[in-house]
Amino acid sequence: MALFGSKEATHGLQPAAPDEARGIPVQSEELVMATEPFSQVAEQFRRLRNSLQALNPDGASRSILMTSAVRGEGKTVATLNLAMALAELPHIRVMVVDGDIRYPAVESYLGLPRRQGMTEVLRGQLVLEEAIRSTSFDGLDILGAGAQPPNPAEILNLDRIRSVLHAMKRRYDYVLIDAPAVHTMVHPSVMGAVADGILLVVRMGSTSKSLVEEAYRILENLGGNVLGTVLTGASERNAAEH
Repeated sequence: MALFGSKEATHGLQPAAPDEARGIPVQSEELVMATEPFSQVAEQFRRLRNSLQALNPDGASRSILMTSAVRGEGKTVATLNLAMALAELPHIRVMVVDGDIRYPAVESYLGLPRRQGMTEVLRGQLVLEEAIRSTSFDGLDILGAGAQPPNPAEILNLDRIRSVLHAMKRRYDYVLIDAPAVHTMVHPSVMGAVADGILLVVRMGSTSKSLVEEAYRILENLGGNVLGTVLTGASERNAAEH
């Protein structure tokens, strides 16, 4: 996961060069859709993908916010694996947005250098087309978090977020947003209010039931459409049994 102690992490990020990420293979062992596509865990992400498609019979472009009650639940890994499961399908284009501006991790898991992204787009410093990056996984593009502003909440204008999200939905079949944990910051709820649906990521045997239930209530009370939960941290055996 990216650190913020260095100057590069907070200042002076460069725009991404065209197609620079296409030649960087996905190597993280946790991204099983790329590294172990025939595993039981990969099949679980395909089942989740199929469930999402069943909720979208008309095939309309959809935005899904991925969050968790607290940090460390595996939401970034779940987001990327689900995105790859969706991108496996013919003619499906998927965008992953790193909306966790304080603790970005999407680029790190994909082995990519940090570049300008969501922060610069929301500030109007970079047009969306310049911030989008193709990856080596066919059908999957990303929008990194960009530089961390001193106060992340200051750039989270609801109308601006809605406008950027609509622009992405015109280009992609699915837009998955890797958002901050609910109990760490306010803006997962802000973004959740404009997303078509929310998936709450829960690590098996880790997070207390009360924290999960409270996160669920927070998201719903602020207008979010919580579709359900995604269980992470299950063993191969447990994945085969559920």
